Amino acid sequence: MEGIHKFNTIDEYNKVMGVETLHPLITVVDFSKSTHCGDYPEGHSFGYYTIFLKDALCGDIKYGRNYYDYQEGTLVFLAPHQVIKIENRLPHNPKGWALMFHPDLIRGTNLARAMKDYTFFSYEVFEALHLSEQERGIIMECFQNIITELNHGIDKHSQRLIVSNLELFLNYCTRFYDRQFITRSHVNSDILSRFETLLNDYFKSDLPQMEGLPTVKYCADKLHLSANYLGDLLKKETGKSAQEHVQLRLIEAAKEKMFEKDKSVSQIAYELGFEYPQYFSRLFKKRTGMTPNEYRISNTLIN
Repeated sequence: MEGIHKFNTIDEYNKVMGVETLHPLITVVDFSKSTHCGDYPEGHSFGYYTIFLKDALCGDIKYGRNYYDYQEGTLVFLAPHQVIKIENRLPHNPKGWALMFHPDLIRGTNLARAMKDYTFFSYEVFEALHLSEQERGIIMECFQNIITELNHGIDKHSQRLIVSNLELFLNYCTRFYDRQFITRSHVNSDILSRFETLLNDYFKSDLPQMEGLPTVKYCADKLHLSANYLGDLLKKETGKSAQEHVQLRLIEAAKEKMFEKDKSVSQIAYELGFEYPQYFSRLFKKRTGMTPNEYRISNTLIN
């Protein structure tokens, strides 16, 4: 069966999988207990947050034009309305879990306000979370706590307790991603090197005049990463955001151009991709403590 199946509600998915809906806004599905026996569509899109814990290979998971770095014991995170595809599906007895929760479940809670901090929901390609045996045990304990609460039945305490367990789960995932960044330090070093080369080449070319200042998304696309993953990697490796790195390299390029005395500050600003020279001057002073003209005069006196 080809095409994309869009699931708008939790109950729609539960019915397809043959499991009972215990709460209209959240479900935890054990695939080994699913009674679904029909053909699966090639692609899925969910109108809610979705996390898959895959315990057995069942095919190649594709997001957009790229494949997830997907293996046993892997957590895959999807934000609402992302499309995920399964290609080269393998015959298997499904094993693993799915945790799904609708944005309405957390609306008005502290977790809703914090969701922007769980940037891994916007990761893609080979950025899935690979779990150690111990980490998997912790994740399964979180799942079981949510299942226990769902089986208790809905009452006035349900939302608070379920959301608390969801937040605990996501906080553990944040910790495990931090560990993954550390254990992949050799890969991260290569990414940092390519990122610096990318910025150097950008400011040495005519691209700033044609395209403007390089965005984090532009850099991430060139490195075949998601913007959030690149930003998180840089923050953890260097303590600086991706935007800070872009600005620092821009300032270095600006300093080099200041020695070209035949160019005005406005001309330099234009060559670096600024539409308005005054914005360039403000950024330069913020980063160096001097205006462009003050920097030029001080270096003229030294030299």
